[in-house]
Amino acid sequence: MSYHIAMIIDFHTHTFPDKIAVRAIQELSHRSHSRPFTDGRVSSLVSAMKKGGVTHSVNLPVATSPAQGVKINRQLVRNLEASLKLGVIPFGCIHPALEDYRSELALLKNSGIKGIKLHPAYQDIDIDDPKMLRIMDAASDLDMIILAHAGIDIGIHHHNYASVSRIIHVIETVRPTKLILAHMGGWGCWKEVESDLAGAPVWLDTAFSIGPIPRADQDPTPPLRAFNLTDSEFVRLSRKHGSRKILFATDSPWADQQDYVSRICRMPLTQEEKDAILWINGAELLGI
Repeated sequence: MSYHIAMIIDFHTHTFPDKIAVRAIQELSHRSHSRPFTDGRVSSLVSAMKKGGVTHSVNLPVATSPAQGVKINRQLVRNLEASLKLGVIPFGCIHPALEDYRSELALLKNSGIKGIKLHPAYQDIDIDDPKMLRIMDAASDLDMIILAHAGIDIGIHHHNYASVSRIIHVIETVRPTKLILAHMGGWGCWKEVESDLAGAPVWLDTAFSIGPIPRADQDPTPPLRAFNLTDSEFVRLSRKHGSRKILFATDSPWADQQDYVSRICRMPLTQEEKDAILWINGAELLGI
């Protein structure tokens, strides 16, 4: 890096409990045909952060059932202080079928958790389904950050649960105050994002959106291989949307944090734009 950066915030990472991390990563790698860069443990994320100069990582669990979500939330609340000392900022997770979602959101908010993760594809529900809308509406009432998967999922691509048109419906219906759309607003849907979504009152994160997608060794002909943005496409989309609404993110373990930092720093962006993307926007949202 040719200039000093006060901090670097990776707004989109994933970890798993040590006892299931290896198995979970292997399963997800097989499903997505993508090679991971860590084994999915918190300690491995912290090591990657030190290597890449990342000072804070937002950790995003995904609830695939209501009960699992509640269990995950209780665990992350118990471990919150220890996580924050490592620079790992946990978000909560809510499954759309959870009936007592308001109480769950309030518990997270009151415990110091600043946001939630929603993943329509892994939760098998469209992002603009009424059950999703009610959660986002309630989270917005609590001034919580909502980070939602957007666009096609590389491992579940038979249906686009979070298409640009569905996302626009969410924005128009709920008007969420702090909505972050992962994968630059819609992975693999770049034309629609640029033409229809850029400039909307939402943040876009850079997770799994730039650079080559590392192929898993066991799959010589994986699908959906060339869906990431080129550098010029990324710069154009960032400027059309506004660099003050772009958040640096990697989707670790599915991208290398050090490589992503280097890629952003090498792009033909101004120093002001790079600072905004790498840390200022995230710090403002998180209140750091």
